[in-house]
Amino acid sequence: MDQIVNVNEFQELAIRSLPKMYYDYFNGGAEDEQTLKENVEAFHRIMFRPRVLVDVSKIDMSTSILGYPISAPIMIAPIALLKLAHPEGEIPTARAAAACNTIMIVSFMSSCTIEEVASSCNAVRFLQIYAFQRREIAQMVERAERAGFKAIVLTNAPRHGKREADIKNKMISPQLKNFGSLFPTEVQPSEGSGLEDFVSSALDASFSWKDVEWLRSITKLPILIKGILTREDALKAVEAGVDGIVVSNHGGRQLDYSPATITVLEEVVHVVRGRIPVLLDGGVRRGTDVFKALALGAQAVLIGSPVAYGLAAKGEDGVKKVIEMLKNEFEITMALSGCPTIGDITRNHVKTEAERLHSML
Repeated sequence: MDQIVNVNEFQELAIRSLPKMYYDYFNGGAEDEQTLKENVEAFHRIMFRPRVLVDVSKIDMSTSILGYPISAPIMIAPIALLKLAHPEGEIPTARAAAACNTIMIVSFMSSCTIEEVASSCNAVRFLQIYAFQRREIAQMVERAERAGFKAIVLTNAPRHGKREADIKNKMISPQLKNFGSLFPTEVQPSEGSGLEDFVSSALDASFSWKDVEWLRSITKLPILIKGILTREDALKAVEAGVDGIVVSNHGGRQLDYSPATITVLEEVVHVVRGRIPVLLDGGVRRGTDVFKALALGAQAVLIGSPVAYGLAAKGEDGVKKVIEMLKNEFEITMALSGCPTIGDITRNHVKTEAERLHSML
């Protein structure tokens, strides 16, 4: 592992570590996978405007999200079915989050129960849930509260995206232990993706903003909405009284040709106007990407695929290495850009593709 110099190299190790079906599950996107690719490539088109002759002898990357301090603005995104990557699934990932002093968002589609994850370490944990029927959601939230989760992250996905690699592979998965008596707990093989069949049958496609109001009424936990991509929905989220927004296209795994998240971050930030935290999910592969997201208004970023690859390649140590590599690169970027603290990172430190094109006119 000493020879690994950036998080992208964990993907190569994961290819060699995982069965093709499982690697394709973590690596794949929806349909043509245009959004999957664009999430990463859009970061490459943002350039820096570094400031010089600033005292950067001490760099402080620390911040807080919903009052919970973290060592750097890098959190673990919700990732389903991590036992496909490692026999212990979410447990070593949670331990790595605790060791790195960051927040892990645990997927309700996790291989381990949320209670098992909660008892494994003292990491601050948020729980991601999907738009199921109200009865199922109420039970999920109650379990999250009992297990000490600190927030609910509601993912808006009324249908399962068409992931063609999973269909070709006739994707099956481990037992979905979190669902207990809510749904059948075995994902059955099918002509296509058995996982897609299960998820699509379980989701409530009628779930809407009025249900967000109901969700707020049944819990005192903060609620974040994951999947916002437009100023219109960002404004609705603020008006609905949620406690945070995750700008996300679900890793390019749902609606292909959705915009790359970094390209729509600013329009969300502008309408939110600092009233609630805005987090960014999708495409982060470098510490420079973290800096760019913060310069455009995010409070923190979520990392998903690199965590799965690190887990597949080297278990808990791999996840820790992924997080620490991003933190180290972010610290270097802060120093070279003239920003000793998170608060010193401003919009003036980056130039987007649109600004560069406009300057050529």
